[in-house]
Amino acid sequence: MRLTGAQAVVRALEDEGIAHAFGIPGTHNIELYDALAVSEKVRPVLVTDEQSASFMADGHWRASGRMACVNVVPGAGLTHALSGIAEAYLDNVPMLVLACGIRLESDRAYQLHDVDQMAIAAPVVKETLRASRRDEIYRTVRRGCGIARAGVPGPVMVEVPADHYLAQDSVEQKAAEGGHQDGPTLERDAILLALETLEGAGRPLLYVGFGAAGASEALVELAERLEAPVSTTIQGKGVFPESHPLFLWPGFGDAAPPFARRVAESCDVTLAIGCRFSEVGTGSYGLQPPGALVHVDIDPAVPGRNFEAAVKIVGDAGVVVRALLAELRPRSENEELRGRIADGHAEVAGARGADARGADGGSGVSPSSLFRALQARFPAETVYATDSGNGTFLAMEWLRLEAPGRFLAPVDYSCMGYAVPASIGAALARPGVPVVALPGDGAFLMTGLELLTAAREGAATAVFVLRDRELAQISQFQDIALSRRTSSELPDYDLSALSRAVGIDYRCLGSNADIEEAVDWSASTLEGGRPAMVEVAIDYSEKTYFTRGVVRTAFGRLPWADRLRFVGRALGRRVRGSLPRIDRS
Repeated sequence: MRLTGAQAVVRALEDEGIAHAFGIPGTHNIELYDALAVSEKVRPVLVTDEQSASFMADGHWRASGRMACVNVVPGAGLTHALSGIAEAYLDNVPMLVLACGIRLESDRAYQLHDVDQMAIAAPVVKETLRASRRDEIYRTVRRGCGIARAGVPGPVMVEVPADHYLAQDSVEQKAAEGGHQDGPTLERDAILLALETLEGAGRPLLYVGFGAAGASEALVELAERLEAPVSTTIQGKGVFPESHPLFLWPGFGDAAPPFARRVAESCDVTLAIGCRFSEVGTGSYGLQPPGALVHVDIDPAVPGRNFEAAVKIVGDAGVVVRALLAELRPRSENEELRGRIADGHAEVAGARGADARGADGGSGVSPSSLFRALQARFPAETVYATDSGNGTFLAMEWLRLEAPGRFLAPVDYSCMGYAVPASIGAALARPGVPVVALPGDGAFLMTGLELLTAAREGAATAVFVLRDRELAQISQFQDIALSRRTSSELPDYDLSALSRAVGIDYRCLGSNADIEEAVDWSASTLEGGRPAMVEVAIDYSEKTYFTRGVVRTAFGRLPWADRLRFVGRALGRRVRGSLPRIDRS
C-alpha cells in the first residue's frame, strides 16, 4: 500500500488505538494535520500552549489507561511541551511525543526551528526514535508506542522530518519489533523469602503505589489475607479502596496524622509494591519503613534504592501479588487494629469538622467542607485533577477514593499548571464521567486559558480555582521558616471576566454557607455537557498534615547551628514585625 508520510503516521496512530492528538499545527506539519482531518479514529485537539498538550495526554492516560499523542512542530513546540513530558517521565506515564523534524531535503543551514530535538528530549523520555526514511515511518511510530507502554511506562519521542510527510512510499502495515516486552521472570527464591518474612511478621504494613494499580482488586485480598494496614503513596491514592477498614492513610511517616504513624510503628515488616519511596511521596523522606522491607517493583533499579530491602523482587505487581496469594495463609480479622484505624479516621474527621464550624463564622471556605460537599454531590467515579502545591495535599488528605484512575496529580516533577489541561484530557478520555480540577490561583495563571479548549471541545470539567491570591504552599513555608514572604503574593486578576472571555459559566464561592449551592450548580452544568468555573475563596489557615510534616522533617535534618540560626532569624523578624513603627520624619 502506498501512503504519504502523513497518512502513514495517522494509520499507525489508528492501529495503536490512539484517539486524541494534542498540539498546534505549524508550517512543518500541516500535511499531517490534513491527514488527521479525515481520520475517523484520531481526533486532533488544538491547544493554546504545547505545555498543555503534554498535560492533556498525561491526564488522558491516568484517567483511562489509554495512551494519547502530543503532536508538536520542531523546536519551540517541543520545548514548550517539555514540562509535561518531564512530568510524565518522572511519574511513569506512557505518551507518544510526535515531534516533527526540519526538512532533510535541503542542505542549507539555519533552517526555521532548527535545534537538536533528540538531544533536548533525551533526558526526559524513555527513548528517542527518528524515521530517517519514508518507508520507516509507520513501523517507527508503532515501535515508539510499544516502548512507551512496555515495562516501566513513560514518554517516547518519535521525530518525523517535515519533507517525509508529503511524499508517498510503500508502507508495510506491521508493527516493528522491540515494543513489547515480557515482564521479568520472577525469582522463586525471592518469592519464598518474601513469604517467609511475611509469615513470620506479627503485623505487616502494606505500602502501595500507582505501579500496583493493575493489581487493585488482588491487593484487597492480600491485605485481608495478611490483616495488614494499608498505606498508599500520593500517586497511588485510590489503588486501595479508601473505605476499606484496613486503609490507613496516603503515607505513614511524619507527614501523616498521629494515629497513622502509631499504627505504622506497631508493624514489624513492610511490604512495598509499585512504589519508589520518592521525596514527595515520603514527605521529604520523612518516614522509615518499619521492620524488614520487602520491596516489589517492575523497575530493577527501584527495589532497595532509597531504603535497604531485606527482599528485592523485580516483577509486575499483579504477578507478584498473585504469587504471594497462592501460598499465604489467611490471618484472623484483627478487631483491635481495625478499631484503632476507624477511631483515628473519626478523630481526624472530628477535628476537621470543628475547623469547618469555626470557619462558618469567619471568612473564606473551609477545605474540609468543600471536599465533603464535592464527594456528597459528585458520583464515586468522578476524576479529580490537582495541581502542584496545596491542591494536591488537600485532595490527598480529604478525598476518599475507591479505585485507581480517579486522582490525577503532578507528583515527582510537581509541575505547576497541570490540573486544568489534565482534567480536559481526562474528560475527553472518559466522556460522561465527571471531572473536577483543583488548581491554585497561581497554577491557574499558567494554563487556565485552556478552558477555551474545554469549551470548544465539549470537555465538561468543573474547575474549582482555590483562590487566596498567593502561592500558598511557598507562602506557608516562607512564613514558618523565614517569618516573611518574598515574591509569593500574586497580582489580582478578574476570574469572572476571564470566564466570560473563554465562554465558561462562572460562580463565586465566598463562604461555607454557599458551598452546597455552588457545588450543585457545577455538577448540574457538567451534566448539561458544559465546563464550569467556581472561584473559591479558600481558607488555608489550617495547615495540611503533609505541610507540617515536611517542615518538621526538613528542619530536623539541619545541623544544630543552622537550626539555631533559622529559629533566631524567624523569631527576630516576628518580634520586629510586632513592634510599633517609629516615625523618624
